Amino acid sequence: MAQIEEMTDTVGVSGRTATRGLPGVAAVAGATFTVVTSEMLPVGLLTPIGDALEVTEGTAGLSLTVTGVVGAVSAPLLTPLLGRFDRRTVLCALMAVLAVGNLLAAWSPDFAVMVVARVLVGIGMGGVWAIAAGLAVRLVPPKSTGAATALIFSGIAVASVLGVPAGTYVGELTDWRTAFASAGALALVVLVALAVLLPRLPAEQDVRLGGVVRLFDDARVRTGLAVVALLVTGHFAAYTYVRPVLEAVSGAGAGLIGTLLLVYGVAGVAGNFAAGAGAARSPRSTLLVIGAVLAATVALVPVLGGSVPAAGVLLAVWGLSYGGVSVSTQSWLLAAAPEAREAVSSLFVGVFNGAIALGALAGGLAADGAGVAAVMWLGAGLAAAAVAVTALGRAPSAARG
Repeated sequence: MAQIEEMTDTVGVSGRTATRGLPGVAAVAGATFTVVTSEMLPVGLLTPIGDALEVTEGTAGLSLTVTGVVGAVSAPLLTPLLGRFDRRTVLCALMAVLAVGNLLAAWSPDFAVMVVARVLVGIGMGGVWAIAAGLAVRLVPPKSTGAATALIFSGIAVASVLGVPAGTYVGELTDWRTAFASAGALALVVLVALAVLLPRLPAEQDVRLGGVVRLFDDARVRTGLAVVALLVTGHFAAYTYVRPVLEAVSGAGAGLIGTLLLVYGVAGVAGNFAAGAGAARSPRSTLLVIGAVLAATVALVPVLGGSVPAAGVLLAVWGLSYGGVSVSTQSWLLAAAPEAREAVSSLFVGVFNGAIALGALAGGLAADGAGVAAVMWLGAGLAAAAVAVTALGRAPSAARG
């Protein structure tokens, strides 16, 4: 609340006030929420999607994998490719692509059409997420930039923890196709909001692909990206298949899955804001705690999650820890390359979504080959590896614990 008050009270240069910029910031936050919700929508719907399209749960999980792969590739490529176009126009076009992808997914008569739909979602998601990272500084005065950036990325954080249970609830009340159609309708609403609330945003930076690639030369950036890759791969190897795990280990019926995921989501929102405060002081220390708690919790799900109440507690702790991953890793990377915020953000989005794809793929192989409980051990091991890299890797000065 204090951050929002600061944004509304501050007067910037050239007569631009944060009050005028706040609606645009909120619209961009709505866009980040919508794209990430769309990306992860299949997580809570794998069982009904697999049944309807006549594929295994592991194969249905590829609907998340393909979106992550496309998002990982499109983010660093679209940023330099679209550098000369007005950002408002680009965002509106990408939201239109996202809407078409979701509506096509809702209609898909077979898994091949679903894959095409999820490719479109990946293009929209990767582009929006990468571009949104650098917009706060252009919408509000300098004093309010931090609060505006936090608000924009809160859309990602909230979607990461609430988008899945929301989609699951819609799927339970109606069916999984309605969940995708609802996401498509939301994308169209956000498109209109962006067109109305954002000012013209001509390109400011000339971001070249070579400049993006050269960021890998910085050991601090490499370490941060490695931590992102390990934490997100581990999380999604396990979380993509959380519904079948809960059904097999805890005996939770379809009616309770949405409630358990909502518990996870609410805890995740709290974790986002708690980690945001800690990451501002020391992203390394914050990530050490996050990784350790995440590894332990995921490993305990097959051991202690044999009842619905126990599973609910474990999911709450899981959400609390993973909810802080995005803001903490973003803080690390922005501190490592403050002079190249848009470029490093595109790398972050690429690695993050590549890790989502890899996690969903690895989890699917583990689920089909060794049973759904095995995905928990895989996720825990990767989170533990992230702790080691966080502790031993090179951090930027602002990220030293």
